[in-house]
Amino acid sequence: MPDAETSRWISTFLDARRAEAGAARNTELAYGRDLLHFASWLDARNLSFAAIGRGAVEDYLVACDAAGLSKATRARRLSSIRQLFRFAVEEGWRADNPALRLSGPGKSKSLPKTLSRDDLVRLIEAARAKGRTAAERTRNLALIELLYATGLRVTELVSLPIAAVRGNPRMILVRGKGQKERMVPLSAPARDAVTDWLACRDAADAEARAAGQVPSRYLFPGDGSAGHLTRQHMHLLLKDIAVLAGVSPAHVTPHVLRHAFATHLLAGGADLRVIQTLLGHADIATTEIYTHVLDEHLKTLVLTHHPLARKR
Repeated sequence: MPDAETSRWISTFLDARRAEAGAARNTELAYGRDLLHFASWLDARNLSFAAIGRGAVEDYLVACDAAGLSKATRARRLSSIRQLFRFAVEEGWRADNPALRLSGPGKSKSLPKTLSRDDLVRLIEAARAKGRTAAERTRNLALIELLYATGLRVTELVSLPIAAVRGNPRMILVRGKGQKERMVPLSAPARDAVTDWLACRDAADAEARAAGQVPSRYLFPGDGSAGHLTRQHMHLLLKDIAVLAGVSPAHVTPHVLRHAFATHLLAGGADLRVIQTLLGHADIATTEIYTHVLDEHLKTLVLTHHPLARKR
């Protein structure tokens, strides 16, 4: 286990990032895990943050590669280490940054997975039937309709406050990464699904108040400490719905539905800047990946449907 001094470095760094950058909680957890792993690796070799040089960081990255970690994971860990030592230099804990001039492995370039419109129709129909009670089935349909209609990140979806959808709004306010807010439009089917779910919620809330309980402020409440449905629960629920829909569960995750939202909008003629705003991307380059997804889809259509592309 890392010693008290190492733990202090990590906790102080994360506190500073949280205060200055307003980073998302999941991002901070990822940084924390990366740095704790590096600290444990150093501790096993009687090394510390304060004294190591560039060679130790290089050796750690080689060990990560040997352990079979992906390029993306190794790149993220190097970024975490580099930022920690940059902070340490600013704080006067070190005179140099041993990770400053190291180049990362680079991320493997792969197109995001998506789903066809037919797949989405089957998932939505399956959600109507998934659940032991009418309330569960209503909730599940609202989850799928909202996810596909808005392209929300799963954390944004499950932590959505109930106040955001009161009054049958055509636009909802979403708080995303770094606490940045954006407006997202709701489709008519999504509004209908949410309205039905609110009726179930209001009935349950009335019973809770009668029993002296405080109703949840979240649209999709959960039993955990967060008070809302968890990301893990949502992942598992989607897998079950995919099986019911006859769609491979390996291809269905909340993030894949987010990709489908963007890809289908682009295919329908939506402007890339509009999609960037709806997804909450800080950089248009992140959104541009969907143009490549569409290119691949069009290429596949030509190769499989054009008469001259068929073998004679």
